[in-house]
Amino acid sequence: MSSNTVVLLACIAVAVVLVLGLANMMRGGSPNISQRLMRLRVILQFVAIVVIMGVVWWRSA
Repeated sequence: MSSNTVVLLACIAVAVVLVLGLANMMRGGSPNISQRLMRLRVILQFVAIVVIMGVVWWRSA
């Protein structure tokens, strides 16, 4: 798997969780589910940033 694919997958994962959380909030779903999804989004954003920085570092070496 190329580094571009890994970065793309990380970004898509963040986007999917964001959309699921927003959809849950918009339809008046459970606040607990929204809270869990938003926490998961923050974790996935951290992972995506680490992946992106790793790819940048790897390509510059």
